[in-house]
Amino acid sequence: MSTITVRTDEEVERALTALTEDGRSRSAAIRDAILLAYRARQAAQLRAEAAALAADSDDRAQMRRVQADMESLRAW
Repeated sequence: MSTITVRTDEEVERALTALTEDGRSRSAAIRDAILLAYRARQAAQLRAEAAALAADSDDRAQMRRVQADMESLRAW
């Protein structure tokens, strides 16, 4: 693990105060915020990839062909 220094302003101090009201340390609150931001970015990237695939007419056509092929394998 490494140590980092964070410069805060009034808004960040208010946020840290609110986030540590439950007894969590400032370090834990900052770690959680970083992970939350990272996960939100990953989710946004996945949504963008999904949107790009959904907009790809060739990909949609391929999915329809696969679904048609799979339909013949259904038991009923």
